[in-house]
Amino acid sequence: MTGQTTAPPQKDHGRAGRDLRAAFASAAVLLVSIAASLLFAKALFMLIVAAAVVGAVWELHKGFSAKGIDLPEQPLMVGGVVMTLVAYLWGPPALVTATAVTALAIMLWLLRRGIDGYVMNATASVFTLVYVPFLGSFVALMLSEGGRTGGGLRDDGVAGIIAFILVTIASDIGGYVAGVLFGRHPMAPVISPKKSWEGFAGSVLATVGAGVALVVWLLDGDWWVGVALGLIAVVMATLGDLCESVIKRDLGIKDMSQIVPGHGGLMDRLDSLLATIAPIWLLLHYAVF
Repeated sequence: MTGQTTAPPQKDHGRAGRDLRAAFASAAVLLVSIAASLLFAKALFMLIVAAAVVGAVWELHKGFSAKGIDLPEQPLMVGGVVMTLVAYLWGPPALVTATAVTALAIMLWLLRRGIDGYVMNATASVFTLVYVPFLGSFVALMLSEGGRTGGGLRDDGVAGIIAFILVTIASDIGGYVAGVLFGRHPMAPVISPKKSWEGFAGSVLATVGAGVALVVWLLDGDWWVGVALGLIAVVMATLGDLCESVIKRDLGIKDMSQIVPGHGGLMDRLDSLLATIAPIWLLLHYAVF
């Protein structure tokens, strides 16, 4: 019938559930940028971390608004960047202090809006503060680790960041491949229908193998630390992914945003990294560095 238009058909990305070409291209750009900053200038990597914190806060503000929650972006962004910087410069005590001060500043900031919705917005703001800037600041703590000198891969902090990122990526890739090829038994069908126990088994094999290789060859540590690293990574990365899925389902959204082609939003990629960084830093801090 003339005068009618037909909506273009949606692309079928198969069991992957994503545009693999765009996903690989985006991942390559991000990884090259991170590798270049780590190998040539730590300050550039800290800029990437700060930008990720700001972008993640923006995404959560946008996502929470679907439920009528209005996060105070400005103090969360400024406080989040300050938290990462003081963690890198002065360590854990400074991070704890900066987190407490930022939380108090946010609650005072919200007083300007009045009484209605104060508890809801303040609670969501403190949740966001811990979820993104606080956990993200452990990346800065990892980068500040000393021990070996000379820069590049001979720097403990740089080597630790590379190990943390690669073992988390191994969990994602191992789970994805095993899930696509062998996935039959859903792990949490209500929360994340595509996640399977077969995929989890693939993640375990990939992370333990990557963990042992990275700890022994890159960090000069013992093999058992690599096993522990892999097991921590697979459990925490899986929990981080499931928690992010719960948040999105509760908010009624599919992706936090579409700023990372093929992946969705920043939080759709940072969920596993944020969940794994603190326990990995703790392990490496006391068992390797």
